[in-house]
Amino acid sequence: MTDATSATPATPDAATAARRHPALQLSNLRDYGIVVFLVALIIALWISTDTFMTVNNLKNVLDGAVATGLIAVAGTIVIIAGGFDLSAGAIFAVSAIIGVKTSNDASPLVGIVVGVLVGCGLGLVNGLLCTVGRINDFVATLGTMIAYGGMAVAISGSGLVLVNDPSFANVANTDVLGFHLSSWILVAVALGCGFLLNWTVFGRAVFGLGGNPAAARLSGLPVARIKTLTYVLSGGVAAAAGLIVAARSLSVSATTGANIIFDALAAILIGGNSVFGGEGAIWRTMVGVAILAVISNGFNLLGVDPLYQQIVSGTIILVAVGADAWTRRRA
Repeated sequence: MTDATSATPATPDAATAARRHPALQLSNLRDYGIVVFLVALIIALWISTDTFMTVNNLKNVLDGAVATGLIAVAGTIVIIAGGFDLSAGAIFAVSAIIGVKTSNDASPLVGIVVGVLVGCGLGLVNGLLCTVGRINDFVATLGTMIAYGGMAVAISGSGLVLVNDPSFANVANTDVLGFHLSSWILVAVALGCGFLLNWTVFGRAVFGLGGNPAAARLSGLPVARIKTLTYVLSGGVAAAAGLIVAARSLSVSATTGANIIFDALAAILIGGNSVFGGEGAIWRTMVGVAILAVISNGFNLLGVDPLYQQIVSGTIILVAVGADAWTRRRA
């Protein structure tokens, strides 16, 4: 059956009004403006430096984006579902510490598996606190961020945990088709999460839950299970990111990735994803990750004080969130 509204062509006046509608224009800007900004940024750095577009430097940009990108991609699903995970950075550290210690006692493979399972378990705790405990997501994950951070300090003994088996580094540094394995892991996770959101029943349920929780409940969706699974996914991916960073440096501590959650949230918001839930896309997050990675690399090549990088990133975040709020008010 053909939908009646879609079968009726829009009149010129209606089309003109739609084109001129400020909210629609800003929505288009949110969708495509970030891509234009990224391309312009790349061109500017290509022109202003001799090394930005070299193969080795582009590999460095990609490598530097892996950990933040992994946490941001999984965090996007949490935010679309109406949640907010502040604890991913702490899960990143504590899972890596436990994974490295297990690797030292058993083998790298066992350590990696245990580390990811720990991340999933800590994510499960987050999900249960938010659903069964009915605690506000922001408050719950703020509390677990502090608690998990304390666990990382206690388990590591406030010191550096070294990797005994050099083969542990293979998870990050093995070359596959000219790029490190860790970069391919980011690509695989991004594609997998994109497929999950756009082509599965679970993905449709995530959008439904974030867009209208009450309607999702009335329609019979298992909202508690869906939200909990998003936190489990976030925890497991954060753990994988922590293990990759530990594999690169062959060490990990409680302060490893101390600010990574803020970088990940920045990437999500810069990408134009709505902080209010119910809408968003993995590709937007990946563009946000790329923007932050290119800004960081470009500032380093140009010798600019990192303080200005924070100012620029913060300004972009404010513009992105402000645009989202303005669009919603005008809709």
